[in-house]
Amino acid sequence: MSIPVTAGRKDWESGRQEYKKRVERGKPLTKNGSTKIVDSDNAVTLLEAIIQPGDRVAIEGNNQKQADFLADCLCRVDKSKVNKLHMVQSVISRPSHCEIFERGIAEKVDFSFSGPQSTQVSRLLQESKMQVGEIHTYLELFSRYFVDLTPRVALVVAARADQDGNLYTGPNTEDTPAIVEATHFKQGIVIAEVESIVDKLPRVDIPGDWIDFIIPTGKPCYIEPLFTRDPSRIRDVNVLIGMMVIKGIYREYGVRSLNHGIGYATAAIELLLPTYAQQLGLRGKICTHWTLNPHPTLIPAIELGFVDSVHCFGSEVGMEEYVAARPDIFFVGPDGNLRSNRAFSQAAGHYAVDAFVGATLQIDRYGNSSTAVVNRIAGFGGAPNMGCDAGGRRHSSEAWVKIGKESAMMPSLIGDMPRGRKLVVQMVETRGPQGIQCLVDKLDAWDLMKQAGLKVPPVMIYGDAVTQIVTEVGLAHLHKCASLQEREAAIKAIAGDTDLGKQADPAETADLRQRKIVQTCEDLEIDPRDANRSLLVAQTMDELVEWSGGRYKVPEQFRKPQKE
Repeated sequence: MSIPVTAGRKDWESGRQEYKKRVERGKPLTKNGSTKIVDSDNAVTLLEAIIQPGDRVAIEGNNQKQADFLADCLCRVDKSKVNKLHMVQSVISRPSHCEIFERGIAEKVDFSFSGPQSTQVSRLLQESKMQVGEIHTYLELFSRYFVDLTPRVALVVAARADQDGNLYTGPNTEDTPAIVEATHFKQGIVIAEVESIVDKLPRVDIPGDWIDFIIPTGKPCYIEPLFTRDPSRIRDVNVLIGMMVIKGIYREYGVRSLNHGIGYATAAIELLLPTYAQQLGLRGKICTHWTLNPHPTLIPAIELGFVDSVHCFGSEVGMEEYVAARPDIFFVGPDGNLRSNRAFSQAAGHYAVDAFVGATLQIDRYGNSSTAVVNRIAGFGGAPNMGCDAGGRRHSSEAWVKIGKESAMMPSLIGDMPRGRKLVVQMVETRGPQGIQCLVDKLDAWDLMKQAGLKVPPVMIYGDAVTQIVTEVGLAHLHKCASLQEREAAIKAIAGDTDLGKQADPAETADLRQRKIVQTCEDLEIDPRDANRSLLVAQTMDELVEWSGGRYKVPEQFRKPQKE
């Protein structure tokens, strides 16, 4: 029996041909019409020549560095020429990232984090000026760049370039390699803004063959010191929660490799390592290997020998000189500057660390955690990727094995087969600074799902991934619970003066404490009266500078009065 075969298509190079057409449209705007260099005054015209209506456009849009010049230029294009864009970007960080939706230049976005613009994103959704495809974790979004969200045009940023288009990204490489590779090798156009063109680069981070156009701007790009926290703003409650994490989790499980999320709670832990953790005799036993931005609050722990290694997603403003002076700790190139890479660090944070420890905005009765709350859609960043158990992990460690043995529900799934597990710790105050309840019966994410037209609620970390929740009331070891009902009871036991906390059964709470599923400060032998800022090894930004030997340069915005 013969089956007739009909060719599905005849043209197998349409993408390549389209790429050539667009490059040719941009060439007259380059210097001498034969280079890759475009004067900054012609940047808007270049975008209008290259980008077509409906294009999928990637822009950096990172946690730290921003292609802010190109973002501003995109806001100035003729809307009749460039419109209906589908933006794919890690972070919605700058006002210009929202302005392109206000002006009707872009209509849809797939992203990961929008903390600095979270209220604006919520407003744009409510006004139907923005459509959200999905809210991703970083590694998930990068992966989709190579599957079904490949950019047609990429707008990236580097520190410097040479005449051939080779790029030097400096300490903030971040997302650039993933974006450029996905775009270039699927016949997309890559446009890079740089501060300057030089004859010789300190090192080559992105090959010039992958870059189509370069725009020297004459000024450095904007870099957000996203993870930097002023020690003077750490409160006593942050210290208390930090002490419980160090004693009840880090010491108990021997956590050596880890990632810290953003916030004052994790900053407090970092500043408690040289004092409280040292008092407990934990130097060299916990917190030795990190996937982490170079947090200024980690400087004292580095200086006192707690830290062996740090691989960074990106850099932090002002930390460049300090990092360069500590190549035994950080990944530093022969040029003396940090080499960061968000994709690799996210992979390391998924597979190679024993614990993810971060703060959240809201947790429900089942332990589901979200940063998407009413009138604020912040996204997730890297938390869902690092805050989940890596099912493909096969190497063992003390912490991984121990928590796996304690996971009460695991035998019902895999029998007597030994298996480890990552520690996923969520820290939250029972009520936020404005008195808003943070432990709730139902997440705001359910309403935001409808508002944003998503198919599932935007949950940052699902409850089955969370091993511990820590509040100022106590510590709940959810992995030790044998049923969903027991997990609920453990969460209620530490929910304090909230509607959820008022549902706690005192007898059930006492039983959970007796079995060490729930531990209060009393159980951990921590006196809340001792939990105050005096325990922090550094209490001001200036003291961090002193610890760095003068190498840390405090960012300008931290020299100004800050709003709560």
